[in-house]
Amino acid sequence: MLIALLFAFHFMVVVMVTAWAVSLKTDNTGWIDVFWTFGTGISGVVVALSPWAGAPSERQILVAILVAIWSIRLGSYIAVRVARSAEDARYVMMKEEWGRRFNANLFGLAIVQAPATTLLCASIAAAALRPGAGLTPEDFIGAAILLIAILGEGRADSQMKAFKADPANHGKIMDRGLWGLSRHPNYVFEWLGWVAYPVIAIDLSGSWPGPWPLGWLSLIAPVVMYLILTRLTGVPPLEKAMLKSRGQAFVDYQNRVGAFFPRPARKSPTSAGATR
Repeated sequence: MLIALLFAFHFMVVVMVTAWAVSLKTDNTGWIDVFWTFGTGISGVVVALSPWAGAPSERQILVAILVAIWSIRLGSYIAVRVARSAEDARYVMMKEEWGRRFNANLFGLAIVQAPATTLLCASIAAAALRPGAGLTPEDFIGAAILLIAILGEGRADSQMKAFKADPANHGKIMDRGLWGLSRHPNYVFEWLGWVAYPVIAIDLSGSWPGPWPLGWLSLIAPVVMYLILTRLTGVPPLEKAMLKSRGQAFVDYQNRVGAFFPRPARKSPTSAGATR
């Protein structure tokens, strides 16, 4: 496992330095997200298969397929959006706030994603390398969780895309469908996908820590992803940008709808439903 994680780290350093250079060249910081998603996907597939350790097991192949599906779906979506749309509001705000320090700060933002991917790959490895012949119910449950997460994230993205495509919604806030249950349903499903690996990795058939102690490393992924999405580069900068552009309307949305995990929407005296 150590060899696999060392590969992931060094490979992602190269990927993210390249992403930083491409972002500066194109003047579109969104390419950092594209490179990270595909780079993490490649790292995860290689880590899962661990080709230097012999023929992969059925579980390794399953986990590699799950990682590949996640990476291709999300990476393709982000790449098309970056190529066709205006720069992400989060990065526009960073440019304004960082000023002359933008290039250096952006490099730091990019390169720190290499160790982040390495931590995620630790969870992937813990799931893929769990001992045992054949596939278990836990493998199928984990696969189902990840596929549900991918479908849910795709649904949230498509709802937002359709909302933005309607000229009548210009300047309004999306609060329909999944976006009426959570302010960031795409992030919720992204996080849920990483829960699949602990389900596959953790073996509860014996007394704690069980016959596969390294399986507990798989809990790293959902914890790291939750922190990234809710405390670092996900919710905070995006909501800061939305508050700047939408003002009180977004404050009302914040008061009515939870930031992350879905909950019933609260009524707001100033809300106007579809006029958000």
